[in-house]
Amino acid sequence: MTIALLPRHSGIRAIQSWALYFLGIFSVYKMSDLQVIGGIKKLNHHNYNTWSTCMMSYMQGQDLWEVVNGSETTQPEAEDTNGTLRKWKIKAGKAMFALKTTVEDDVLAHIRDAKTPEEAWDTFAKLFSKKNDTRLQLLESELLLLAQCDMTIAQYFHKVKSLCREISELDPQAPIQETRMKRIIIHGLRSEYRGFVATV
Repeated sequence: MTIALLPRHSGIRAIQSWALYFLGIFSVYKMSDLQVIGGIKKLNHHNYNTWSTCMMSYMQGQDLWEVVNGSETTQPEAEDTNGTLRKWKIKAGKAMFALKTTVEDDVLAHIRDAKTPEEAWDTFAKLFSKKNDTRLQLLESELLLLAQCDMTIAQYFHKVKSLCREISELDPQAPIQETRMKRIIIHGLRSEYRGFVATV
């Protein structure tokens, strides 16, 4: 086996520099940190609002939000005596790691080539704001036409509540309140169950 010899000084310095950089990125992710990230349900095509809220809180708690959507989204142009550029790269690396490990594989494809956490975050915001509008319209129509039909009471209640919850997640500015949900349930009940209206 042939071992390539690195230049005595430049090679060692390069290895040390890269080692410190990657250790800096991943040192924050102890087992407890990874469990926290793992506790966030991965981003898919239906849960963007919930995911983004959880990720924002996580990033703020890890002091990473500023490089995602705050005052430090732009990479410093050059290093200074305080190591500003290196510190920024480490924080950006941590943020990208968190973003890429909390999304489903098909969603990850949209940010695979993103250069900064801000670019990745904005990509998701634009992508799902368009999809959310279409999804919201479909869910509202489904809820409007929903009736018990052959479903049991439990199945029907669960279906209404699930639709209301998903609509509220997609449109947090106008969530479906309990009073409206009760009206929807009552409207779609089969006639023989109208006697139970008072308990809904």
